[in-house]
Amino acid sequence: MIISARRNEIFDFALPMGVGLVDMGINLTKFLCENRQNLPSEIIFVGSAGLYKEGEILKIYESSVAANIEISSLENRSYSPIEGEIASIVPRGTCKVNSSGTCKVNSSNFITTDQILAHKLFARGYFLENMEFFAVLKVAKKFQIPVYGVFVATNFCDENAHADFLKNHEQAKKELEKYLKQKEII
Repeated sequence: MIISARRNEIFDFALPMGVGLVDMGINLTKFLCENRQNLPSEIIFVGSAGLYKEGEILKIYESSVAANIEISSLENRSYSPIEGEIASIVPRGTCKVNSSGTCKVNSSNFITTDQILAHKLFARGYFLENMEFFAVLKVAKKFQIPVYGVFVATNFCDENAHADFLKNHEQAKKELEKYLKQKEII
């Protein structure tokens, strides 16, 4: 089963579930509960992502690890008692940025626009930023469904993040679809 966010990330081949952690978590859980007798054997999340420090715009990255690290924690202004990082029951990834060779995605309901803080996230081993992926992994783990994400980089996480996202988004969606066809996923 292929899923995506919503709004401007709707594809003919993907079921849109919601933008951000909360909507994604609610809608994916609801969908899986309603289809409990016929759960998918795998979930593939497709969408856009920002790069923290390295990488290429319009390049495709795969991941099966996500975190929910809020920027305030980088400045020791907050803490959380909940699990901050989660991995799929079947690992997968295509970028080598840390000793484990895992492409880690950080998810938050906010987009990072401070390059210094983006580089701090990169230094902690996070490569990409996507608003929904942590929720996808969390829900899939609860239902014991393997999951991975296929992301197309649209921007760097800096002061130009939103403008670059808007500039690159249409081409990014085409690149993502082309990649999925090449890999015979769709």
